[in-house]
Amino acid sequence: MADVLIALGGNVGDVRITFRKAIAHICGMTQAALLARSSDYATPPWGEQRQAGFINACIEIETTLDPHALLFTLHRIEKKFGRDREQEKRWGPRTLDLDLIAYDDVVLDRPELTLPHPRWFERAFVLVPLAEIAPDRVIAGRTVREALMHLSTEGIERLPGLG
Repeated sequence: MADVLIALGGNVGDVRITFRKAIAHICGMTQAALLARSSDYATPPWGEQRQAGFINACIEIETTLDPHALLFTLHRIEKKFGRDREQEKRWGPRTLDLDLIAYDDVVLDRPELTLPHPRWFERAFVLVPLAEIAPDRVIAGRTVREALMHLSTEGIERLPGLG
């Protein structure tokens, strides 16, 4: 079993309901066990600033799928929730974004998949929810907590639970 960290994001539609459904699909389609789920966080847009704010969260799962099969499944789930990677604008609005942040301690650098995620340590919108569920997880030689200490968390707000 591999221990996997996945970041969720979106800013189109009822994102928090989408997250709930997407997490159920992730666990079902990958035969994974959900180990942890962060709170949802309201975050400012990244890249393209003229768009609605995002909601972000992170999960930790255990799965037997290899990294490529997992990525393929995550892309299928995104598509099921209305994401069209071929038509969208980079860093633009989206219904659901699922990023594979880390897969055990696997290091890959291929055109279709880089592990750990090459920009995980640059993005407070990933690190804040990740620090909630795995602050001491070492990724590429540093802990999530250490990486977060070097970033501004301005504009990131923890949302109340949905109940």
